[in-house]
Amino acid sequence: MSASILRPALVLGLLSAVGPFAIDMFLPAMPDIGASLGTSASVMQGTITSYFLAFGLAQLIYGPWADQAGRRLPIYVGLLIFMIGSLVCTFAPSATMLIVGRFIQGLGGAAVMVVPRAIIRDLHTGHEATRLMAAIMLVISISPFLAPLAGAGLMYLAGWRAIFAVLAAAALISLVITRTLLPETLPPSARQPVSLAAMRTGMLKLLRHRSFLALTFLGGFGLASFFVFIAQASFVYSQAFGLTPTQFSLAFALNAVGFFASSQFAAKLGMRYGAMPVMVRASTGFGLATLILLGIGISGHASLPVVMAGLFCANACLGLVIPTAMVMALEEHGEIAGLASSLGGTLQMLAGGLMVALSAPFFDGSVLPMLGAIAVCGTMTLLLARVVASTAPRTAQA
Repeated sequence: MSASILRPALVLGLLSAVGPFAIDMFLPAMPDIGASLGTSASVMQGTITSYFLAFGLAQLIYGPWADQAGRRLPIYVGLLIFMIGSLVCTFAPSATMLIVGRFIQGLGGAAVMVVPRAIIRDLHTGHEATRLMAAIMLVISISPFLAPLAGAGLMYLAGWRAIFAVLAAAALISLVITRTLLPETLPPSARQPVSLAAMRTGMLKLLRHRSFLALTFLGGFGLASFFVFIAQASFVYSQAFGLTPTQFSLAFALNAVGFFASSQFAAKLGMRYGAMPVMVRASTGFGLATLILLGIGISGHASLPVVMAGLFCANACLGLVIPTAMVMALEEHGEIAGLASSLGGTLQMLAGGLMVALSAPFFDGSVLPMLGAIAVCGTMTLLLARVVASTAPRTAQA
């Protein structure tokens, strides 16, 4: 990996991992937190939905702000807000206050998701941008391996509140990293003043751009499958399969291996076969894998090894889809990369949060409702890939 990719990948990857850590460290503790606060699994899923809702809406602010003020200031403010939310969660006396704290966390965590995407667009385009995105995802991949185990260990040693105290400390460390290692990538001459008129014009342009919307929601429903898994897996794995928090953490990490391993091949495969064919075929593989897994669940044969193997295959396909779709969605919108990144991120988070909210009433602690919701996401991803392919110029499909 060249130096032009390695350093920004490490810095942006570590910053971008703050949000996933806020989710993944929390997962093994969800059943215990629910019991501690005297609340139900459906209410605990609300802590996931509130985080994603705030995470999505806040991106509409950070993107345009990053186009006006540069990339670093919004990151500073976002990390401070995230730290405050983490402290609220640390001392939350009730499930309601925990949900509020998670909402504040989401408001801050959005900054270290949307702004790094715009920084990628500042530095590179095309296959180089895909390489950098994939490298960042490789750094982020430490989250599903270390965060759940760290969360389970902290819960065992000091109780679940220690998880959020550590997240507050992580935000402080991220502020230091931003101050010392992240240069400003948007020169003053390229900055655009924020105005409601300009935002409205830019948003209307993006919302009328069929390919942008299709690519955004394609990635959104792919991510939504993760959100459903995140919201429900800890309860399914503990109640239906009888796993301990540590065992769940290991199972969760294994399910993420396929995604992050395959994402490292996205740029190379795109250069060799074309980004569009890779994305369409990978989306097809993801959709079919989720439908097959649902069929196995309906037949009553969805054991833990089968579920883990099926999700591994599905996520391996998805690892080729997400970085490619994100880069392709921004490719034609360099002049409003911050706004495009924020609007795309908002739409994706809202799609994910909506899927979690819609699937929650059907959740009964068994594996079938989770597989059904994931299959819906897979089907939507498959269909949207076909829409993107049908609207792309013939040269882009080669």
